[in-house]
Amino acid sequence: MPTLHALANPRRFLSIARPLTPVCFWAGVALIAVACWAGLVRTPPDYLQGETVRILYIHVPAAWLGMGGWSGIALASAGYLVWRHPLASIAARAMAGPGAVFAGLCLATGSIWGRPTWGTWWEWDGRLTSMLLLFFVYLAYLALARADADRGGDGRVPAIFGIAGSVLLPIIRYSVVWWNTLHQGPSIGLTGSTIDRSILWPLPIMLVGFTLLFAGIVLMRMRAMLATTRAEARLRRMAAI
Repeated sequence: MPTLHALANPRRFLSIARPLTPVCFWAGVALIAVACWAGLVRTPPDYLQGETVRILYIHVPAAWLGMGGWSGIALASAGYLVWRHPLASIAARAMAGPGAVFAGLCLATGSIWGRPTWGTWWEWDGRLTSMLLLFFVYLAYLALARADADRGGDGRVPAIFGIAGSVLLPIIRYSVVWWNTLHQGPSIGLTGSTIDRSILWPLPIMLVGFTLLFAGIVLMRMRAMLATTRAEARLRRMAAI
């Protein structure tokens, strides 16, 4: 079994990432297609929310990956600060774009869900506001990482920001418990779910599909970043001759 240090070698990483990228991407697409079919055709409407409940098949995985993406950024940033390996920094930057997209998708689907359920497109409650802050933090990280790369920085500033931003994750997770909000409380826990099984069963398929799609996109972005870094290094060597 290769160690983490061995996997951090760009050559070893690429040898694994090349075949793994299409597997993750297309498996994710296939599972998402199956879950969409199941959620739209094979599940009944909710007795209170009606057909609107079907938004959960997109909203919940988007929220999961919006938060999971930043968790990955924080872990990769911590790895970069401890071991100073550039692949960790590349991984963090590769996760930022897709994470921001999923955070935005979470906000958009939540707004669509909220209009018929709450009677409003937006409410400044704890869950919505903290998720919006996370979306802005994603955008700030993307801008900071680009600025750091343009000025030839060593990546420490974005890494510190990546760790600091993780303070929002427990706030988002427990906001519906700490404060009285319009957003419903936790529906799925370790001990069970308040969602009926006839509606719930496509959701795990969608969660796995979205996660595999996210992984495939991140691997593609990491490979592209590594290729760009190698091309720039080759140009510098040629210019020095």
